[in-house]
Amino acid sequence: SFTQIYMLENLEQTIVPNCGSLECQHDFRTPEFEEFNGKSDSLFFNDGQRRIDFVLVYEDESKKETNKKGTNEKQRRKRQAYESNLICHGLHLEATRSVLDDKLVFVKVHAPWEVLCTYAEVMHIKLPLKPNDLKTRGSAFGRLNWFTKFLSVDESIIKPEQEFFTAPFEKNRMNDFYIVDRDTFFNPATRSRIVYFILSRVKYQVMNNVNKFGINRLVNSGIYKAAFPLHDCKFRHRSEDPSCPNERYLLYREWAHPRSIYKKQPLDLIRKYYGEKIGIYFAWLGYYTQMLLLAAIVGVACFLYGYLNQDNCTWSKEVCNPDIGGKIIMCPQCDRLCPFWNLNITCESSKKLCIFDSFGTLVFAVFMGIWVTLFLEFWKRRQAELEYEWDTVELQQEEQARPEYEARCTHVVINEITQEEERIPFTTCGKCIRITLCASAVFFWILLIIASVIGIIVYRLSVFIVFSAKLPKNLNGTDPIQKYLTPQTATSITASIISFIIIMILNTIYERVAIMITNFELPRTQTDYENSLTMKMFLFQFVNYYSSCFYIAFFKGKFVGYPGDPVYWLGKYRNEECDPGGCLLELTTQLTIIMGGKAIWNNIQEVLLPWIMNLIGRFHRVSRSEKITPRWEQDYHLQPMGKLGLFYEYLEMIIQFGFVTLFVASFPLAPLLALVNNILEIRVDAWKLTTQFRRLVPEKAQDIGAWQPIMQGIAILAVVTNAMIIAFTSDMIPRLVYYWSFSVPPYGDHTDHTMEGYINNTLSFFNIADFKNKSQGNPYSGLGNHTTCRYRDFRYPPGHPQEYKYNIYYWHVIAAKLAFIIVMEHVIYSVKFIISYAIPDVSKLTKSKIKREKYLTQKLLHESHLKDMTKNMGVIAERMIEVVDNNLRPKLD
Repeated sequence: SFTQIYMLENLEQTIVPNCGSLECQHDFRTPEFEEFNGKSDSLFFNDGQRRIDFVLVYEDESKKETNKKGTNEKQRRKRQAYESNLICHGLHLEATRSVLDDKLVFVKVHAPWEVLCTYAEVMHIKLPLKPNDLKTRGSAFGRLNWFTKFLSVDESIIKPEQEFFTAPFEKNRMNDFYIVDRDTFFNPATRSRIVYFILSRVKYQVMNNVNKFGINRLVNSGIYKAAFPLHDCKFRHRSEDPSCPNERYLLYREWAHPRSIYKKQPLDLIRKYYGEKIGIYFAWLGYYTQMLLLAAIVGVACFLYGYLNQDNCTWSKEVCNPDIGGKIIMCPQCDRLCPFWNLNITCESSKKLCIFDSFGTLVFAVFMGIWVTLFLEFWKRRQAELEYEWDTVELQQEEQARPEYEARCTHVVINEITQEEERIPFTTCGKCIRITLCASAVFFWILLIIASVIGIIVYRLSVFIVFSAKLPKNLNGTDPIQKYLTPQTATSITASIISFIIIMILNTIYERVAIMITNFELPRTQTDYENSLTMKMFLFQFVNYYSSCFYIAFFKGKFVGYPGDPVYWLGKYRNEECDPGGCLLELTTQLTIIMGGKAIWNNIQEVLLPWIMNLIGRFHRVSRSEKITPRWEQDYHLQPMGKLGLFYEYLEMIIQFGFVTLFVASFPLAPLLALVNNILEIRVDAWKLTTQFRRLVPEKAQDIGAWQPIMQGIAILAVVTNAMIIAFTSDMIPRLVYYWSFSVPPYGDHTDHTMEGYINNTLSFFNIADFKNKSQGNPYSGLGNHTTCRYRDFRYPPGHPQEYKYNIYYWHVIAAKLAFIIVMEHVIYSVKFIISYAIPDVSKLTKSKIKREKYLTQKLLHESHLKDMTKNMGVIAERMIEVVDNNLRPKLD
């Protein structure tokens, strides 16, 4: 029998449903291969009537050069069973061999009207009821309309979409929906989404009482080489078909092309062509970039303030002054190999530090704490508007279980709410075990990252000694190399580069590990899957990218002891010390290298590699054949983006968002760099989607998912980190204490507010004779009569009754730092709370529109239902009158 053909060994049985009709049995046979006879941009079957909604690609086993009979035969049977089941589910298939490679077979899939209607109801897809008579869009700029029009896409090129009142589709109410033409009622994106829903749930095998189904498994196992919907035309030229909307061409011309870089994004067309999930990403990225413009302007202003006032930086002048900094002998910063050194060798770094460690930095840190709240609150409002305009307000009702989840539902339990039986993949105990194993795996990999950070710290401690010994040792700091390349600078730059390389390596490894852990966890819906993966990946990336920055900002140079009694790390390595000006400049260097390197690496990985792969593929195809290539074959040779392609785009931007907000007090130009990167990122991503990648399966999305609470968490943490950077990493608080404490004995004998004498006052004395044997500095003949050296700390001098103990200045500075943190946090958090309360997540206008649309939709459906009931009752009444009349009239006569 036909079923026996598909029986496989080892209890592997192919699913062959009983279609119940002779015609369906006939359709079990694999379709005959059709010769391509259409145009290169044809989107239809060879009959020119049925639209291609999806394409499956496989390699014909009979034409493979290395033919493994057993494996290839099993793959062929699974594929035949799968295609037979697709036919039994109502889909139409047409197979065509490749024009360029006869081993490849393209199976074109078409969903007829009845199938579309059936699954539109199953998937609760909202479809048009009647044209929307509410005004949903309007300009709030008034007289600036000419400017916004200049920045917007020309409406004569991309026409605005007609808006409709919508409702979940129901077949029994088909007459209520706005159906002008059956061929256009379901747009191509909706058709592809419905077909993909079917492809993901059709079974092809049962093994050990476990169902195997879904196109994803077949592609992953190599039975199919690809599965994708079609682009509607070439991106450089319009389609020859007059009925083609040419949306890909319009997107490339008005969105992805470099000449459109100043224009607003055509979000409605992006959403229509790629789906709401892609649309909401570009809407968020565009809004984030717009808000960065304000932050960049303020950041540049603060940077210019520091740059223009660096010549007035008194403490930097004292460092560079040969009579002050040139005569201050600093203690060695490591054991044995490190020499004594003059303070003025840090002259150049102190000048740079004046730019970033200024009063403008404080103002900018406070501003960014408020800016991030404004951004998040206004984005919520914008997101609510998009939910209404794109009809995703009640999207949660449409969420379906993932095929991978449904396939594992073998345990039967009683639902507590419905008191009915339902299937789940594992019991409560099994779920707890899985969660424990997943949490343990994540914790293990985080420990691995921390171990790598510790390795970088050990590198810093070890290499600093080498640079101290190898670099020139001119005490006066006149050597041209030593003027710009101090041991601290050399160590910082090399460590930052190595840290960046390790970050990239660990990212590549952990991406796969996180996916494996999430697959093992088995979330129910696609949203749950992405949220779970998002939290794992972000937690890893957070530790991976930011750990080195946290070390420099809050740990380096904070626990070093003093020259006579240094603190050793791991009992062997002497802890690192900061420059006399602090570690702020090193933190700025670290941020610059990681942010810049990350942007360059991402562009190489996401843009250059797909472009090179497509270029090589086109070269081979052109050299092999000059035949006309059909649309499905052109799209097959594009690069697949993958299901998690958008996930990585979000992750890249969120990591950037963390750099912009968490450490912005040390680098006010970070928003400017992010702004320039994002302007290019939008167009590069657009170019990549429209030209280098296959068309993605359109997906619905109501918001940006788990990224929203992640950004809110970063915004809260940013206030703390920036306050602590200003308090503990920069030298602002000690300078302010010195400035406002004139004529107080511990701080000097100046009689007015001034910074003169600050450097001499903030460097403690140490008696060279008090060096211990294991930390004895190298003797230097140029020391002359100097018997003491200086170090960065607030301690009593030698000979004092409490020598080398913290002096009163230290405790005053600590108190001022703690008070600053408390005041700054409370002020910013209070402002953030007021802003969050004052700005509702959904505007009053949007709420009114949602309520009115819901009211009109219900009224429309209710009135239609009443009309149907009235009509039916009228027919029944007429029939009853007719029956009564026919029965009684003869008797009366």
